[in-house]
Amino acid sequence: MFAPLWPHRVTLLPFASCEEAAERPQEPRAGFPMSLTARWLCCSRALAWVGPAAKGRSRWRRIRKIGKYAGPVIMGSCIFITYEILALGESVTLDTQAVEQEKLKSYIYVYTIPLEPQGLEGITNKARKELHRAVKRLVQVTAEMFSWPLDDYQYRTLAQACDQKSSIGLARSQDVDLRFFLRPPLPKVIENSCIEDELRYLLASLPQSEVDQCVQYFTSLALRESNQSLSAQRGGLWCFGGNGLPYAQSLSSVPSEKVESFCLQALAKHSKVPSHCDQIVMNGGLQLLQKIYQLRHDSQKIQRNIIRTIGNLALHEHLHSAIAQSGWIGILAEAMKSPHVIQASHAARALANLDRDTVKEKYEDGVYILHPQYRTSQPIKADVLFIHGLLGAAFKTWRQKDHSNMEDKDTNYTECWPKTWLAADCPSLRILSVEYDSNLSDWRSKCPVEDERKSLAYRGRELLTKLKAAGVGDRPVVWIAHSMGGLLVKKMLLDASEDPEMRSVVQNTQGIVFYSVPHSGSRLAEYSVSARFLLFPSVEVKELSKDSPALRELNNNFTKLVREHEVNILSFGEMLPTYIGSMIKLHVVPPNSADLGIGDFIPLDVNHLNICKPGSRDSFLYQRSLKFIKDALAKEFKG
Repeated sequence: MFAPLWPHRVTLLPFASCEEAAERPQEPRAGFPMSLTARWLCCSRALAWVGPAAKGRSRWRRIRKIGKYAGPVIMGSCIFITYEILALGESVTLDTQAVEQEKLKSYIYVYTIPLEPQGLEGITNKARKELHRAVKRLVQVTAEMFSWPLDDYQYRTLAQACDQKSSIGLARSQDVDLRFFLRPPLPKVIENSCIEDELRYLLASLPQSEVDQCVQYFTSLALRESNQSLSAQRGGLWCFGGNGLPYAQSLSSVPSEKVESFCLQALAKHSKVPSHCDQIVMNGGLQLLQKIYQLRHDSQKIQRNIIRTIGNLALHEHLHSAIAQSGWIGILAEAMKSPHVIQASHAARALANLDRDTVKEKYEDGVYILHPQYRTSQPIKADVLFIHGLLGAAFKTWRQKDHSNMEDKDTNYTECWPKTWLAADCPSLRILSVEYDSNLSDWRSKCPVEDERKSLAYRGRELLTKLKAAGVGDRPVVWIAHSMGGLLVKKMLLDASEDPEMRSVVQNTQGIVFYSVPHSGSRLAEYSVSARFLLFPSVEVKELSKDSPALRELNNNFTKLVREHEVNILSFGEMLPTYIGSMIKLHVVPPNSADLGIGDFIPLDVNHLNICKPGSRDSFLYQRSLKFIKDALAKEFKG
């Protein structure tokens, strides 16, 4: 109602209060008193001028107050949302790059071009190796600079994208993360069946052809014990003949584990026959062995026999894809990290046989690589081979000397000093250890059906063939032998000198260390022969008879060979007697038999068992052996 008046009143009326306007004379209007009309008009003009400005100032004041508190909240929310979007974008980009890289790797195809034999192949191989080293170094530097940790999802993505060769390479890389390997597939469940049944069916499905008497013996023994176990569990009867009685006496302990050990031992023997390896894989042996490996995680003996069988199967390259697809690469990589030397060495042998990209040698059953067990850029300059003696083994023979109280042994105690001490002092060496069965008496013989297999002549030929497959003879060699193992070394070198294909083994032999080797026989053989009706001495012990014509001929021929090839010799002799059991105290190898008559001979105040077990890394026994190895290979170490 005031708007029509405002344009006319603003230029005519002066600024005055309502009281002043009331005092001025105005013309009266019809129906209103003059004073009332004047007061009304003046107040209306004042309200029209002052009212809107006051309302505007209060409105802006409220807006400023709201903005003062709401502004930081809105700004912070925008920054937080922007950060989350950027972070999400980075994470998605990282995963996408990993997947795309693996896709690109699968899209690359390399076609080999045959090269003329004019040295180009060697140049190409050298260039490829240098390129691989450069890429590996670049990846290491990049990882150290950016330190990008991967989560479980990214590890699984990479594990699924890795091919067989990449997985094997990762498994043979030191300190590899086990998340790089996919978990083994779940084994097939067979209703109303137990592991003993499956093992028995697997053994029964293998042919009995192309096997020697020992394999047949182990197979029949395993099947017989398995049937007896099933009869006992189902309330049946069994015959107590042969091995039935001792087995029946052990049924109260762990019958199922005992039967599995028999079956796995027989299966390991079958895995040494090439045609049987195909049958084992075809009949589901890989999955069955994996199932037993997981169930018997607390039995190192069973797990070792299983990994031993896998190592034998890995000798055949056409079976590598089946081994990889069944999930064994991840299991072997985990076994490589085992604190137990035997377990880790069995796994190292299996993975070395699977790795055809960097390893050209093949490690057959009984030949174990102690160093290097992983892939390495360190060039190998020479080989050192360890051969144990009677009742010895590839690992326990070469452990550190046992203390009086083994429960209080220090943390530096080693179960295999060649793997721990020698590998650290001479990292450029390849260290191998050989294992074979030996017994003092046929009462304890594992394969009593064939005596020929236990003779020096047979074992020498067998071990020499295995070592040649492992590449022994391609580079300088130093032999380390204890007791009867020294006789095997002498026999192998003599056989190799007569075989043109093996002659490189003799030509590259730079030195031999003998620990109490009975060059002229052992008193153990004399005692065993005098008590032959009680001990039933084995073939190995009979061959150690003092002044045996066979030993005399072996020793004479070997000394001629050593002088001809100028081989360095170091011999240690025992000066203390050895306790055999609780009643027999015997000086196994007297000093005159341990002294070859060539090279240095050092007698020590130790018995026959501890002559090859140094008390510590600083002991005279180890330091003198180490010095001999370095002196014998001085040219290689300087180069």
